[in-house]
Amino acid sequence: MIKEIRYYKVPKPLIVEIQKNQLTSDMYLTETGEIEVERGSIWDIGKKPENHVLVYCLKGNGIAIIGNEQIPVSGDQFFIVPQGKSFKFYSVINENSRLFVAHFNGEKTKLFGHFFSVVRGLIPSVNNLVANREMLFSEIFNNLAKGFHDENLAYVNLCFGHLLGTFIYAHKTGDDFTDDANPAIRQAIGFMNKNLSEKLTLHEIAREAGYSSTYFTTLFRNETGYSPLSYFSHLKILKATELLDYTRTKIKAISFQLGYADPYYFTKDFKKRMGMSPRQYRNRVRVN
Repeated sequence: MIKEIRYYKVPKPLIVEIQKNQLTSDMYLTETGEIEVERGSIWDIGKKPENHVLVYCLKGNGIAIIGNEQIPVSGDQFFIVPQGKSFKFYSVINENSRLFVAHFNGEKTKLFGHFFSVVRGLIPSVNNLVANREMLFSEIFNNLAKGFHDENLAYVNLCFGHLLGTFIYAHKTGDDFTDDANPAIRQAIGFMNKNLSEKLTLHEIAREAGYSSTYFTTLFRNETGYSPLSYFSHLKILKATELLDYTRTKIKAISFQLGYADPYYFTKDFKKRMGMSPRQYRNRVRVN
């Protein structure tokens, strides 16, 4: 027997509207929910799915049959069934299986199709909110329960894009990145975060990591994809968005608080990275 604990389907006329919306057309949900597959039962979604299907096993064990391939699945593992591929899930005979399910589609899905059909494990984390996928699913469920109006669906789909990223790029979420990164890089980033109000030089950051400026720049770029000073600037702008969103601090004061000697250069740096000025960013949700 299959029990739907929570389940939501977006009406097809609304999916057509979502596909036309530039904000959501690249990645969107068509249905999602939490189900329980009774021990010894088969969950069969029937005809080949019109969309991709993310399946996240929270509890229990079973066998996933994707096409002609049989794959064992257990708790804290997930897989994605590609669009148009047959799928069934057999729950073991001694325990019920609890699954989160999400049907999705969009142009962006073509970019990471190589991740599909592969069962992958997740490392549980108690410290990393990004890795708390159950919480993210609940956020989506709770908002779908409020109705299918435009703004709510837009928010739900943006949440899902983030959620999907925590699965596909699980090795890059918070704790995992911290574990994998070179200790010197972790120390340097920690040093940057503690000194967002300062105008640190490359020499000061490299000295904190224990390397010469030249070698540290190469090491840092290989690890993060950014130069140290560019990354430091990125952290400053990230902090600026937080201050703009959640405080009434004046833009000029924010620039000085983040170590910019001239508000003009703060605005220029912010616009370069965010595509809009600090004032435009703060006013972006206001209705004229």
